[in-house]
Amino acid sequence: MPHMNRPLPTLTELLELASVVSLPLTTRFRGVDAREALILRGPLGATEFSPFVEYDDTESLAWLAAAIDFGWSETPPLLRDRIPVNATLPAVAESDVEENLARYPGCRTVKIKVAERGQSLSDDIARVRATRVFIGTEGRIRLDANGGWNVDEAEHAIHALAEFDLEYVEQPCSTVDELWEIRQRVKYMGIPIAADESVRKVDDPLDVARRGAADLLVIKAQPLGGIHSALDIVERAGLPVVVSSALDTSIGIAMGAHLAACIPNLEYDCGLATAALLASDVTAEPLLPVDGTIPVVRPALDETLVENNLADRDRDVWWRERLMRTYGLLEALGESTGRHAD
Repeated sequence: MPHMNRPLPTLTELLELASVVSLPLTTRFRGVDAREALILRGPLGATEFSPFVEYDDTESLAWLAAAIDFGWSETPPLLRDRIPVNATLPAVAESDVEENLARYPGCRTVKIKVAERGQSLSDDIARVRATRVFIGTEGRIRLDANGGWNVDEAEHAIHALAEFDLEYVEQPCSTVDELWEIRQRVKYMGIPIAADESVRKVDDPLDVARRGAADLLVIKAQPLGGIHSALDIVERAGLPVVVSSALDTSIGIAMGAHLAACIPNLEYDCGLATAALLASDVTAEPLLPVDGTIPVVRPALDETLVENNLADRDRDVWWRERLMRTYGLLEALGESTGRHAD
């Protein structure tokens, strides 16, 4: 459950400070061709509320808490000023691998989407093989199945893909029970299992760590209620973490970069280079990788870019109504814990 470190700004204030944008993608990703987000102008800088459109209001509550946390609360002390990041490869055809990875200069690690609906294991193998050829033997490959396999399918796929020297496999199955089982089955292979959805889409984000169902956790600032809430989870989980994004604008990426900068032991490259998947952004200085890293900064909004990427009226109304409903849930949570809007 997200926790707020200060009273909430008023709903009127948030609505007045909001712009809804729709940013085109370079490659279809998660079944969409554009990323919608509600950008807020907080006193500490721009921040972002962008739960995916299929998420209900209850799941979106943590995302709003995160937006307010980043825009209205001071960030904990930063331990680094640049974050090493991985390239993200959508479930593209083998022939498109090189073009997509060229957008991530200097990145030594690639996260590859697998188990895409409508594709086969042979498609995954071809994509991973082409990636290994492109990055060479020294590069790192991690897979992300987004819970798309059952346990038997995951075991078969991991065996088929192990020859490409996998750093880890992220969310091979959807449930914590399945993660525990596949982890036992492939432990002898030395391939770690990472949990993502089993951290950010459950009532108890620590359950997967408590039950020994993962070797590391993928941590995302927005779905976990913001930097302060995510840091609390990292500390209590006691597992290595990878800080990642949720296909955010560069404003949301900056939130993730600040989270990563606060974590004492950052053993893995972070999934914070997904601004490279956007054909347009809301800042003139998008957080794109340079020499495999991104800076820990708060990008300034470019109001011309915001204006050029505004969502149409129907989508603007949809997002503002969503903000109002979610704010009501967050306000009720604050009342139950003794915190109120200003």
